[in-house]
Amino acid sequence: MTQSIHLIAISGSLRAASCNTALLRAVKALAPHEIRVTLFEQLAQVPPFNPDLVIESVPLLADLRDQIIAADGVLIASPEYAHGVSGVMKNLLDWLVNTPALVNKPVATLNASPRAQHAFDALKETLTMMSAQWLESASITVPVIGATTTTEAILRDPQLCANLRAVLAVFTDIQCEVAI
Repeated sequence: MTQSIHLIAISGSLRAASCNTALLRAVKALAPHEIRVTLFEQLAQVPPFNPDLVIESVPLLADLRDQIIAADGVLIASPEYAHGVSGVMKNLLDWLVNTPALVNKPVATLNASPRAQHAFDALKETLTMMSAQWLESASITVPVIGATTTTEAILRDPQLCANLRAVLAVFTDIQCEVAI
């Protein structure tokens, strides 16, 4: 019997037609029955980080922290703006930095654009500093460009689907190692 795996997926984009969000929705659709993917869709409601506040003062963030702690892993797809991680993604990570949410948590980062290497590297650096277990083999560039910028189009592309299934397989492999 395969153990159930729960992943939290976070898009660093607020755009309604975000290819990063489409990528994570495709991952959710491709997940086998033993993997449950929960997409965090309240990024726009996260207030600006204020180190004078505790995370419990923002119920949305306290709940997300608890969900991440309880989850088996995290998937993040974030766009690049001005050679950096999106401001809303960095803001969310700033809220989580002084919590145990990402400590030793398996995290994969998906890059939707081959030109967004600066943000991809910056995200890896931030997550590593936060003591996340950054999964290099599951952190890939999945070129969601041209005609494949929607969830439906991604799901029609056999190569993109194979790449995303490979990401999910890394989380399955980690769970199997933990169970041994």
